Amino acid sequence: MSFKPEKKLKVAVIGATGMVGQRFMTLLADHPYFEVTKLAASPRSAGKTYVEALGGRWKLTDPTPAKFADMIVCDASEPNKVAQDVDFVFCAVDMKKEEIKALEEAYAKTETPVVSNNSANRWTPDVPMVIPEINPEHLEVIEHQRRRLGTKRGFIAVKPNCSIQSYVPLLTPLLCYKPVRVLATTYQAISGAGKTFNEWPEMRDNVIPYIGGEEEKSEQEPLKIWGSVNGGCIEKAQAPLITTQCIRVPVTDGHLAAVFVDFENKPSKEQILEKWNSFEGKCAKYGLPFSPERFITYFEEDNRPQTGVDRMICHGMGISAGRLREDSLFQYKFVGLSHNTLRGAAGGAVLIAELLCAEGYITSK
Repeated sequence: MSFKPEKKLKVAVIGATGMVGQRFMTLLADHPYFEVTKLAASPRSAGKTYVEALGGRWKLTDPTPAKFADMIVCDASEPNKVAQDVDFVFCAVDMKKEEIKALEEAYAKTETPVVSNNSANRWTPDVPMVIPEINPEHLEVIEHQRRRLGTKRGFIAVKPNCSIQSYVPLLTPLLCYKPVRVLATTYQAISGAGKTFNEWPEMRDNVIPYIGGEEEKSEQEPLKIWGSVNGGCIEKAQAPLITTQCIRVPVTDGHLAAVFVDFENKPSKEQILEKWNSFEGKCAKYGLPFSPERFITYFEEDNRPQTGVDRMICHGMGISAGRLREDSLFQYKFVGLSHNTLRGAAGGAVLIAELLCAEGYITSK
């Protein structure tokens, strides 16, 4: 069963001038479901054309889509005006967490669904934090959230942290073996900080062993994704115990994870590979445009996956794995890789929006 809306839905991108906002622009320029009809950013960008608002700060290797160059940027702090003629919004703003929560709720209360790339609402109990292939059933809390907000149509759904998508998709097919302890070290690209090497020259030939707030997110967010809906809220899973280190490395895009894991019921290597190879996710039935043709790709070569070589697998929406082997302290260790601004950021949010459309949560106004 494939899904396609009767007509394209009108969408606004809030925070269109930042790196993730720019990635939205490239991904949505020719999207079969969505038509970007409004751009919004900070008050200092409002009233300018998109190119003027960027001010030469285009960060991607792909060119600025010509169709958006002369579009006038709106003031993101005016949700009633921005949301007036759109069916839903993507949100990727750079603000304080409490300001983001207030802004996203203000948009939702205009009866406009919000698909957020921000972390502010990830731990709001009735806001689904979704990797579409893994926990689409969490969308059912939207009805409870609408009652809390007093809306009929508006709601907020969020995308999880980019770094965990290098290993959570690989652990998910193995939950049946009851993982009890996970140690993960992530090696994260500079685009995760919204930077390029031109803006951050001190990252050349350098590694920084700290990313503020990242380890807490990496240890806790998987538990919400693996949690269950109870009484209109998402209750996080109690296992496995996860500990992480998050390290900034001098690559442009792609987050790589070195993962160690113990199971209550230890599988064989062959069983793990079979689970990875057969796992397609729960939304594959819809044939969504941004759903990868293969969710997990395992490499037999000892030197794969490599960030620069494999991050674009399945147009940057696939997950790569390799080096699965037994360990002397843990039962198994392996390496995972995901593209942080595609699968981990804008592309993941677009896939969530596609799923919300297919499930009937986002419709034309």
